[in-house]
Amino acid sequence: MRAVWLTLRRYLLSVAGPLRTRRRNLQLASLLAFTAGVLNSVGFVAVAVYTSHMTGLTAGVADHLVRGGRDVVLVGVLGLATFLAGAASCAVVFNWGRRRDLRSRYANVLIIEAVLVLLFGLLADRLTWGHRELVFVAVLCFTMGMQNAVITKISGAQIRTTHVTGMVTDIGIELGKLAYLHRSHHLDPVVADPRKLAMLSMLVGLFFGGGVLGAAGYLEFGFAVVVPLALLLLATASAPLLADVRAYRN
Repeated sequence: MRAVWLTLRRYLLSVAGPLRTRRRNLQLASLLAFTAGVLNSVGFVAVAVYTSHMTGLTAGVADHLVRGGRDVVLVGVLGLATFLAGAASCAVVFNWGRRRDLRSRYANVLIIEAVLVLLFGLLADRLTWGHRELVFVAVLCFTMGMQNAVITKISGAQIRTTHVTGMVTDIGIELGKLAYLHRSHHLDPVVADPRKLAMLSMLVGLFFGGGVLGAAGYLEFGFAVVVPLALLLLATASAPLLADVRAYRN
């Protein structure tokens, strides 16, 4: 039993820790892509806004500025502003930890996200304010901004988890490379990257699966559907923070 615990502890210390590998990045990105899919669908089913889709929000603001629709413009601007604030907050928290050489430089961002999602899941159904959809949009967009920023830093801008446009584009590029016919032996061959193709396909699949679960779960359980996900994210990110706390005490 002790050996199992030590193995689990080492894994939790590494998956959100400061020393990154391609495998660790993929493991963490898988959880975050699934998380983004769940939260995005919950946001849409609850308030008809895709809270990770800044392209759509920007287009919606532009369209309704011309056609009219003050409420849609307000929601769109709020979503864009809070997504931006989430990304900026990630940079502040990460750089604060990095300057102090903390093991939790990445994990701290994920813990903040997990706590926000947990509180959202526990309290959102109890909110009776007439414009509560503004609160929902703000919280979900802020967390998505934080999440997208932290995985961007972790992967060196190679992975995004809150939207799939870039991933689908890269999948198409790799499929095009696979389909390309080499007619000349004098030029460098066009070579696809099967590992990249598999990784991107898996992340898109996890985002989609999270979306299905989020929509179905919200219709069945309400906002509480995100609580287990928040607890999982909190457990994944807590080990580096606890290690820093122990080091500080010693």
